[in-house]
Amino acid sequence: MYDLIVIGGGINGCGIARDAAGRGLKVLLVEKDDLAGATSSASTKLIHGGLRYLEQYDFKLVAESLNERERLLHSASHIIWPLEFILPHEKHVRPYWMIRLGLYLYDFLGKRTLLPASKGVNFNIHPAGKPLKKIYKKGVSYADCWADDARLVVLNAIDAAIKGAAILPRTECVALKPDNDVWHVTLENKTNGAKKTLAAKCVVNATGPWVRSLLDAKGLAKGETYKIRHSRGSHIIVPRLYDGEQAYILQQEDKRIVFAIPYEQKFTLIGTTDALYDRDPACAEISEDEKRYLCNAVNRSFEKQITVDDIVWHYSGVRPLLDSGDKNLSKVTRDYKLDLETSFGPPLLNVFGGKLTTFRKLSEQAVDQIVSFFPEARSAWTRDAILPGGEISAADFELFFQELKMRYDWADEKMLRRYARAYGTISFQILGRAHAESDLGTHYGDDVYEAEIRYLIEQEW
Repeated sequence: MYDLIVIGGGINGCGIARDAAGRGLKVLLVEKDDLAGATSSASTKLIHGGLRYLEQYDFKLVAESLNERERLLHSASHIIWPLEFILPHEKHVRPYWMIRLGLYLYDFLGKRTLLPASKGVNFNIHPAGKPLKKIYKKGVSYADCWADDARLVVLNAIDAAIKGAAILPRTECVALKPDNDVWHVTLENKTNGAKKTLAAKCVVNATGPWVRSLLDAKGLAKGETYKIRHSRGSHIIVPRLYDGEQAYILQQEDKRIVFAIPYEQKFTLIGTTDALYDRDPACAEISEDEKRYLCNAVNRSFEKQITVDDIVWHYSGVRPLLDSGDKNLSKVTRDYKLDLETSFGPPLLNVFGGKLTTFRKLSEQAVDQIVSFFPEARSAWTRDAILPGGEISAADFELFFQELKMRYDWADEKMLRRYARAYGTISFQILGRAHAESDLGTHYGDDVYEAEIRYLIEQEW
């Protein structure tokens, strides 16, 4: 008998499992595919307040996101780090005073200790103006954070497991039935087809784009149950467009914004779109119109022009937006709702909406609702907790990297930097007492060795 079974291995599901396990609950998390296999690995990979949400007067969401921004940076500074954003001014899209006022609010709402305040930029003298078309004379600079979204999900799952949770990826919930004060949850192993039924005192439905369809399929939706709208967000990746580590936030004629972000040293990540999507979320794929839209968004602002032929990779994901009735998808709230249903007997918590940046707060609030059924549960604990591998200061990442290089001075520097960013202090666990490349086992190419693969199999499912 489990206290809690969490269905869904995205950022919210893994965050809730981690929080609940840390409070002493007996937790099982199941995911029908791979951890972070859907929406949670298809983001723009930002931890940010959402500057454009200020235009929608969504001050609560922006403030909560900004407060979480530095909290997450503190908790996992190997996979999350500060990033400067340059916003070129286009007076016919938004007046300069509006942008400066918005950024003043952005600075005011967020509790900054590590990130700098926003400032005006003169492109005649600032190097960030060099890649831009000469029509841009000024703009603004502000700070948010970049994140490895899939690694963030996995680190939450690892921490949940450390605290006692069982994690079962490639395991689908095929039946969910209440019986007096217990849920009977039937699971199917997607690898071998084996089925088993387990019992839980409480279930969390954190299936993202499938949150409503799971309820409908199991006969658990009611007339007042929230509805969601699916929005497809697509990104393209092209060879690096410019020098420098700054990102750009580009205003578009349709009032949307598009990011251009340095990606994996040699590339630029461009996104995102916002298109109504009514098919299977697992099959989301970029359209030709979206490819052209993102290319045109870049070509409006940069000297270097691109076409769809320059795209080296692309990815798409489906956002499960809480249906607020607004016809314009860009104006639909990115906030979330936690729907606790008790009419079936045992409690069922459904998670509607949410975004990467606010997952910790969402998880804390979700478990706060659940623990009323578990009087022995401990209090909330994740606010200042460090994620596995993140036991390094955000200001001292390079110091940590130098320590890694000194200890393993025989190893390729490129490989060590990848380890430092992906695994943080877990790197010492993977590399262990190795004194040469041969100690890492079989080399599979591109600095991938058996020792890393074994770690991933044994510790990361």
